Amino acid sequence: MKNNKMDEAQRVVLLIEDNLDHAELIMRSLQDNRVRSEIYHVPDGEAALDYVFRRGEYADPEKTPRPYLILLDLRLPRIDGLEVLREIKGANELRHVPVVILTTSEAQTDMVRAYDYHTNSYLVKPVDFEKFNQMVDDLCYYWLAWNRNPGSTQPTNKRT
Repeated sequence: MKNNKMDEAQRVVLLIEDNLDHAELIMRSLQDNRVRSEIYHVPDGEAALDYVFRRGEYADPEKTPRPYLILLDLRLPRIDGLEVLREIKGANELRHVPVVILTTSEAQTDMVRAYDYHTNSYLVKPVDFEKFNQMVDDLCYYWLAWNRNPGSTQPTNKRT
């Protein structure tokens, strides 16, 4: 899924979300975003780790580009989102990739553990559709246009 809203290079977003309705909503919001992005979706923690570490069906770097941003749900099958976060942030080649927790969990313990594992941000999904879309738009503009990642091509900050 591609979006041509800005002139800078495509930003790869890895969406790790098991709820297909939530994933569809997030992907639609990303498509409508002001920043060009290419979205890759995986439905569970094991697939997420295979993707980022390029294992199994995700071994080909041409088909699985390194994410510029990772959106991570916490409650995932196979491997929990907090474990996925811990492994990503523990890997030298991945630790600078921003990981934004995007979850329904407002539990203080989840938030504390996520920050203990070095999440870059912790966001609770709003129930209201308009607020949800606005949050995704804002978070993507911040992380994909304004934020600078070490070792990545620097984006421009122009708005459409």
